[in-house]
Formats: sequence, structure tokens, C-alpha cells
Amino acid sequence: MAKKTTKKKTGKKTAKKKASSSKRSGAVSKERDKVTCTKIEAMATSVAKSSLAMKEPHVEIPIRSVSNMKYNAKKRILEMGTNTQRRELFNVGQARKFMQMLLVGKGCKDLIAAEKTLSLRGMYYMSLHTIEGTTEKTFNEQSESDGILEDLEVTIDGLREELHVFAKKRGTMVGNITVVDNGDEINCRRMGTGGYAIPSICEPSVIQFKECTADFILHVEKDTVWSRFNEDRFWETHNCILTEGSGQPPRGVRRMLHRMHKELGIPVYCLLDCDPWGHYIYSVIKQGSINLAFESQRMAIPDAKFIGIRSEDYDRCKLSNDVKIALNERDITRAKQIMDYPWFADKKPWKKEIKTMLANGFKMEVESLITKDISYVSEVYVPERLAQGDFLD
Repeated sequence: MAKKTTKKKTGKKTAKKKASSSKRSGAVSKERDKVTCTKIEAMATSVAKSSLAMKEPHVEIPIRSVSNMKYNAKKRILEMGTNTQRRELFNVGQARKFMQMLLVGKGCKDLIAAEKTLSLRGMYYMSLHTIEGTTEKTFNEQSESDGILEDLEVTIDGLREELHVFAKKRGTMVGNITVVDNGDEINCRRMGTGGYAIPSICEPSVIQFKECTADFILHVEKDTVWSRFNEDRFWETHNCILTEGSGQPPRGVRRMLHRMHKELGIPVYCLLDCDPWGHYIYSVIKQGSINLAFESQRMAIPDAKFIGIRSEDYDRCKLSNDVKIALNERDITRAKQIMDYPWFADKKPWKKEIKTMLANGFKMEVESLITKDISYVSEVYVPERLAQGDFLD
């Protein structure tokens, strides 16, 4: 069983005090709002000054790609580098995105002033209109505004939550913890079959932890597997918190996991598929995302452990040929890329794991364990791994 750790508990008076000050439509604190508004205004002022000085208006945007990403071996997380790209108004290929960025910046400033939040879809519609005198729309589709919003985040060194924008809820939690969500007390021990929907914005001004007695967090890849563990009351019999991220976990789930791990001092174990995509999900939880390396400090969990499912489990668990899913060329290419990541490159157990999967020529889903027994994964597989401390790091 996982080693029991000492956890911080928030008393009732403190929790009530925090709860009473957090009724702001799920937004962050007023102090952070002031800082964010100042940054947006500074960006706009810089553009205006360039125009008045008869110079080409532009913004400098940090590059969000693997070429501008570095792995901090000491912190064990991904970090964004210092390279930027210049986005200019008078450049035909950049003018549209330049104007979109200022438009989204204004929308976010208006949201902050109103002390309200808006979904990514809502921000798209808030910024959508046809430019006067033309048939040109400001955005053709939501993916455009989503990308511009991320550009705005890195440009002003802010966060989506600080811009009062949230994503669709995707992720669930249940277990031995009570949280205060925007002033409402949520006992995650009494959430029925559906569980507590982890919100997109999980900042301390919105979510507080009131009581936690759990020994660890078990994060599973999919809601189908989560439902099996919840129905079997795994979180109750093994004193833990059970979460899922519906595939690659969104920012809200990663932020929640990070905060519970750091603030409550409990370990995180990941139960994911035995395929390159499961391995990548683990990489994102552990080291951070390449595309969002600027957020790793507040989301990555370097001490997270991979509990399975693993390549050796086909023989170890005596699974049948029916569970094999042949690797395709895309899988093979992705696996080799992951094996060369600097945070995996010097870890022999991970090298062996990926090489074994490639040698097997097939991948497996966590659900494959159902062929042993409906509750084999929750009653045998995970309890054995926990008892033996059998993880990949």
C-alpha cells in the first residue's frame, strides 16, 4: 500500500472565511485582475505609441513550439525558452492575427472589468463580427480565437484563468476530500455515480481544500475505467482520491492534481493505456506540455508515478490474444519520439518499456484487464502494484 503522508487540513473557520471571499463568478482575485489589466493595457499602449511615432505597430510573441522549449533537469519540468516572433500590422501574412490579438485582449479586459468569466466558445462569439464595410469576419472558426488566446497568454506572461476564460469541463473526481468551490462546500465522498466535475478554473481563490484524509491520488485515463473504480468503491477501501481526465487531461484537471499533490502532500499514481498516447499523457502530467511549457511550473508533477498498464502485463497477467491492438506506423513513430525525450532518455526502465512494446508489435488498453474479470483492475491489478511499489518513474 502507498506510504501514508501527513496532509495539511484547513479548519472550518478558515475555510468559511476563504469561501466568503471567493464569490466572484469563478474568477481569480482582484489583485491579480489589476495586474492582468495593466499587462493588457501595456501591450495596447505599446502599439499606440508605435503608431503615433510613425513606426510599424507590432507585438513580440514567445514561440510556443519544441524549438523554444527546454527541459530543466533540476526542476524536472519543461520550460519555455526566450525566443520570440514579431507579429506586425503591415505584414500581409500577419496583419489578421495582429488585429485578432488586440480584439481578444480587449474582450478579456472587458470580462475582468465586469468580474465575469466566459467559455472559450463564448470568447469566440464575443469577438466575432463582420468588419464594417467588408464581408470579412474577425474569426472564421473557434480554433482561430483559441490559438490567439494562447498567444495573448504568453505575450503578457499571464494565464487563461487570469483572462477570465475557461474551457469545457472535462474530468471527474471522487474520494476522501472535501473542497470549497466558489463558496460551496463539496464532499467528494458523496458524489454518487457521476462524481464531482473538476472545473476549468482551479485557482486557490476559487477552489480551497477543506478536509483530506486520502493517502494518494489515482488518476485514470478514461471515464469508463474511472466508473469501474468508483462503482467498486476503490477510493473508500483504499483511502484515496480517484480522478480522470477523459484522455489527455485538460488544464483544470492538471492544475487540480498539481495543487492537491503540492498543498496536501499526497502522491499521484497514473493508470494509463500501454500505448504511445498513454505514455505521452503521463509525460504531460509529469513534465508538462511542450505547447504550454510556460504553464509547467503550476501544472507539472515531477514525482508522479506510472502504475500501468505495461508491456510485460500481457504475459504477467496471462492475457489472451484478443486484447492485442497492432501498432501502426504512426504509433511506432510516436513511440520513438517519446523514447528520445530528454526526460525519458536517461531512464532505463522507460527505455525498456517502450522497446518491449515495439518488439511486441501491439498496444493494450487498461480495459483489456476486463477479460480477466470485470473488477480485476480495481480488485487485483492496482492493489498489487500499490502493495509492491511497482511503478515506472
